Amino acid sequence: MSMFRDRTFTATGLAHLSVDILNSQVAILLAFLSGPLHLTNALIGIVSTLYSLGGSLSQPLFGWISDRRSAKPFAVGGVVWMAACFAIALFTPGRWALVVLIIGALGSAAFHPVGAAEATRRGQYHLAKMETTAASIFFFFGQGGLFLGPLVGGPLLDRWGKPGLLLLFLVVLPSTIYLQHVWRPEPRPSQNTPGSGTGLRMAWLASPGIGVFILFIFLRSWTQMSVSAFLPKHISDLGYHPNVFGPIAGLFMGGSAIGGVAGGWLADRFGNRIVAFWTLILAIFPLGGLAFAHEPITFAILSFWAGALIGASHSIIIVLAQRMLPGQMGAASGLVLRFTFASGSIGNLVSGLIADWLDLPRLFLLLACLCSTSALLALTLKRKTAPQIVQV
Repeated sequence: MSMFRDRTFTATGLAHLSVDILNSQVAILLAFLSGPLHLTNALIGIVSTLYSLGGSLSQPLFGWISDRRSAKPFAVGGVVWMAACFAIALFTPGRWALVVLIIGALGSAAFHPVGAAEATRRGQYHLAKMETTAASIFFFFGQGGLFLGPLVGGPLLDRWGKPGLLLLFLVVLPSTIYLQHVWRPEPRPSQNTPGSGTGLRMAWLASPGIGVFILFIFLRSWTQMSVSAFLPKHISDLGYHPNVFGPIAGLFMGGSAIGGVAGGWLADRFGNRIVAFWTLILAIFPLGGLAFAHEPITFAILSFWAGALIGASHSIIIVLAQRMLPGQMGAASGLVLRFTFASGSIGNLVSGLIADWLDLPRLFLLLACLCSTSALLALTLKRKTAPQIVQV
């Protein structure tokens, strides 16, 4: 069965598109408001960190509750909450608008673990257990939102200012209504499934390998989220307007979308380790190139390829975590997504301080070094399976 004939899967994907269209506006809004609100690189890093933490720390809680109760209120309600806060923030004066945006990130936290778990379950049922491919398609919708959001949002800001972003609701509102109408979840694994009982211990928690896995996620997320947060500011500092740096930021996320699907497909065929290692090694070159670019066309090409190569390993990380807890896929999705966003948030904070201490070009060179380290750590990943759980 084609996943796109599954209405719940398609509706979940379109809702993910909407959520991340709104998420993608934060970086360009911060760049746009950096002048009027006197935002330094360090302050931009702090706001980006708080926003990402707001959208990540509560994800395991939302995932854990949705594993035990209906997931639909979290899927639909998350989108509604985020959209409402975003609309309010557009008309809130001064720095209070940033506070409202951060509160709105809770909607993203509610939606992501539920959507990721449902997408993977449908891959297990409908794609001959090719759950990495299914998860990568789900994240393709999200990365597509992160691509289209700046591509459209930058020109809207340039033309009409903050109120112009209300036009994004022409996509957000219909997808939310469609999700509410068609959501029908797949049957979940029994609570007796290995990985779902409270009497289980995960052997990987005490093993040295889990520490390396966590460090791998941390460095990769730091790299990806810092590029997303600071590339618009870097291009703005060179004298370009939102109608230039918005679309270029969108190309980074568009590359992540395409790379994510390609990475998931390749991982199901050739293994997690090979795909993660080679894509992250190759990402060093466009990342380093961002430090020396000056022309929009150069930024566009480098941004796309950096996004594609870093984004290729995203669905690999999610599915590895879900295989650790097959009976609690919502909680597993929430846990790894929380850590992914939280580690990237901490990285944003450090990156902002580094950018003020040195400069943004040298920050991109540092990010290339972090990416090379994460590539070496990827060699520790399992080829087709995650660390095993044992019953005690």
